Amino acid sequence: MASSSAVGKLSREEFRRQKDLDAARKAGTAPAALDEEGRPINPHIPQYISQAPWYLDTGAPSLSHQRRPDYDDSANKLNEWYDRGAKAGPAATKYRKGACENCGAMTHKKADCLERPRKKGAKYTNTNIQADEVIQNVAAGYAAKRDRWNGYDPAEHKAIYEEYAAVEAARQKLREEEIDNQTTTDLAAVRKVAKAGKGEGKGGDPDFGSSDEEDADEDKYADAADAVGQKLDAKTRITVRNLRIREDTAKYLINLDPESAYYDPKTRSMRDAPNKDIPPEEARFAGDNFFRYSGEAPEVQKLQLFAWQAAARGNDVHLNANPTQGELLHQEFREKKEELKDTSKISILAKYGGAQYLETAPKELLQGQTENYVEYSRTGQIIKGHEKAKAKSKYPEDVLVNNHQAVWGSWYDPSTATWGYACCHSIIHISYCSGMAGIEAAQASSAQHLLSSAQLNQSHASAAEPSTSNDNEPVSRIEQNYSKQRVGEGDVKLDKEILAKALSDEKKRKLGGDSDDRTGKKKKGGLESSSHDVTEEELEAYRMSRRMTEDPMANYVDSETF
Repeated sequence: MASSSAVGKLSREEFRRQKDLDAARKAGTAPAALDEEGRPINPHIPQYISQAPWYLDTGAPSLSHQRRPDYDDSANKLNEWYDRGAKAGPAATKYRKGACENCGAMTHKKADCLERPRKKGAKYTNTNIQADEVIQNVAAGYAAKRDRWNGYDPAEHKAIYEEYAAVEAARQKLREEEIDNQTTTDLAAVRKVAKAGKGEGKGGDPDFGSSDEEDADEDKYADAADAVGQKLDAKTRITVRNLRIREDTAKYLINLDPESAYYDPKTRSMRDAPNKDIPPEEARFAGDNFFRYSGEAPEVQKLQLFAWQAAARGNDVHLNANPTQGELLHQEFREKKEELKDTSKISILAKYGGAQYLETAPKELLQGQTENYVEYSRTGQIIKGHEKAKAKSKYPEDVLVNNHQAVWGSWYDPSTATWGYACCHSIIHISYCSGMAGIEAAQASSAQHLLSSAQLNQSHASAAEPSTSNDNEPVSRIEQNYSKQRVGEGDVKLDKEILAKALSDEKKRKLGGDSDDRTGKKKKGGLESSSHDVTEEELEAYRMSRRMTEDPMANYVDSETF
C-alpha cells in the first residue's frame, strides 16, 4: 500500500476506495503510483516499508526515506590544508590604520602577532612592515578534523634521515682517525680496534668497521625503545612481560593431543607440561608450574608460610601489610634454626664420635669428568686411548687352587642345580682337579646315564622273546623319558603291528574293567601295579577307542530300513 501515507484521517468511503485502488494496482488493472521524481512504486511493497515516518513524511507517496541521502564529501578530501607561511602580495610601505602595531600586517592584532616583539613597533617607526597573511577557510569534515596526519608534509621526514647520516659520517671519520693514530701495523689489531665484525663482506672496506656492530653507540637508541610485548623502563631496567610475542608458538599448539595438559583460555595458563616425555630443562615450554617453582618463587612461598605459622602462634606478622618485618623475622628464624642444628650436631658428635665418616669428597670429584680420551671402533675395540679400569672387589679374583684351570662357579649342572668347576665338573668346593677323567666320571655317574644303562641291560636279557621292534627301542624310550617333548607331540612314527596289538589290549582292558565294575573286584597286577611306560602306539590306541562325548553324532542310530 504505497499510497497509504496520505496526511489526515480518511473517511470510510475514502478508505474503501483506497483499498480498492491498492487491490487493482496489485492485480495490474490500475497504473502504479508515482513518487516525486516520477518513478513508479511497486504496489507489492509492504506498508511498513512504503510508509514514511512522521518526521520524513511529505504527504505524497515516496520511497526516498529508504534511500541513502547524498552527502557532500568535498570537505573530507585529502591534501587540502592551510598554506602555512603564505603572504598576500607585497608588503605595504606605510603603516595603515587598524593594522598590527608590532609588524604592520592587517590580518591580525598585536596580541596575536607571531613576530618578535620590537622595542618600537611599526606603528611608530613606519619601517619594516610585514605583508599580510593569506586567510584560508578550509572546510574540514568529521574525519578530516580528527585526522592526526592531515596537513603533514612527508618531505619533513627527510631531515631525520639527514641527521642520522651526518652522525654516521662523523662517527666513521673519528674511527678512521683513531686507526691512523695507531702505531702498530698488525692488521688483526687494526680490525679489533675498528670492530669490523660482520661488516666485512657486505660491500664495505674490510679495514674499517661497520656501524651495525657499534653497540655502544646504538645503546642510546635501543634503551629508549620498547621491546615487543613488553613494558620497558629504561631508567629502572625493569621488564614486565604482559603479552605473548606474536612470533612465539601458543601453548595450546605445542601438543594437539586432547589428553595432554589442560589449557585455561580465561587466564591463558597451562600448569602442566604439554610434552611430559621431554625433560623440563630441554623443553621449549615446561608448564607454568615449572616457572612457578623457579627463581625466587620458592623463597616467597617459604616466607608466606612462615608468616602464616607465626600469625597462628599469636605473633603480629603480615607479609602484605609489613613485608620488611616479615623478611627480617624470617631471616632471624633461619639463623637461629641453623645455630640450633649445628649445636645439636656438635653435641651428638662429641658424645658418640664419628666425625671422620662425615668428611667425604665433593660431588665435583666423585661424579666429575676426566680428560682421558678413548675412541672405539664399530666392533667395540679400542682405537685410541686406554679403557677405563674395571672396579675390583675386596675378594681375591682369578686365583686358581689345587691344579684347577677355572675358578669355582664357572660351571653349572642343570640336573642337580649345583655349581662347580668347568675344568673337571666337580661340584665339591676346594677339591683337587681331575681333568677330563673327572668329566667322564661325572657323566657316567649321572642319573640319566645309569637309567639308560639299566634299560640296555634289560633289553639284552629279553632278547630271546620274538619282537619286531629294532634295537633302538630302549634308546628311544630313554630319550622319550628325558626329553622335553611329550608323548604324542611332533612327528610320530607308529608301527602297525604294535598299534593293532595295543588296540586289542585296550579293548580287553575296557571289557575287563566293565566286569570288575559288575563284580566289584579288581584283578591284581597288570598295568596298574607295574612300572609301565606309555608308548606312542598305546596312546594312539587309547585315543582311537575312547568315546567322544562331545561328538553330536555319537548316539545316532539309523532306524530306516531299505
